[in-house]
Amino acid sequence: MGERVTITTDDGAFSAYVARPSAAKAPAVVILQEIFGVNKVMRDIADGLAGQGFLAICPDLFWRIEPGIDITDQSKAEWEKAFSLFQAFDVDAGMDDIAATITHIRADPGCNGKVGAVGFCLGGLLAFLTAARTDAEASVSYYGVGIQDRLPEAEKIARPVMLHIAEADKFVPPQAQALILQGLKDHPCVTIHTYPGRDHAFARPGGEHYDPEAAGQAGARSLAFFREHLA
Repeated sequence: MGERVTITTDDGAFSAYVARPSAAKAPAVVILQEIFGVNKVMRDIADGLAGQGFLAICPDLFWRIEPGIDITDQSKAEWEKAFSLFQAFDVDAGMDDIAATITHIRADPGCNGKVGAVGFCLGGLLAFLTAARTDAEASVSYYGVGIQDRLPEAEKIARPVMLHIAEADKFVPPQAQALILQGLKDHPCVTIHTYPGRDHAFARPGGEHYDPEAAGQAGARSLAFFREHLA
């Protein structure tokens, strides 16, 4: 069972869900939400990472629009709400909040000083930008939306980043995937895994496109990645 913490910035304060491992000190992982807020899916990911020995924190990145968003992908109304939040989201302000979250959790007595990030959908884009704009030690992006429009930021990436790309992703069409693969294929810090036939959010339990095999494969790769770079 996790706890709620408050992170204070010059623009205001926002909450974050924290799940702690059994170890007194551990590397931290910042979980970057989908467009449904800090919902049960995100909290379960945090709890799972804590069970694997990581100090996990999931900040409320929609707080500037509407604090405390916690919805699902199970109704048309919730999808409409989620897309409206996505459209209203300020990426640059969100990145400031992610940087503040990294600073906060790195200073936590339970953190060993190393911090990674993992993001899904919108959070997948933010994880890519976290690798470019923050001092996080390692970042993992799941089916990030809009990375093809941010490829120049890759020049600033100096620490390891892993991308999981669903080849049948309707939100990241083939042309966008081709740009990403071409733009990042020679980057020494970037590892890319693609998943044939898998659609967007293949790793979201209970989702329409959830695929346990692909989710398990991506999860194992991500866990090994974090253990290598945050140990």
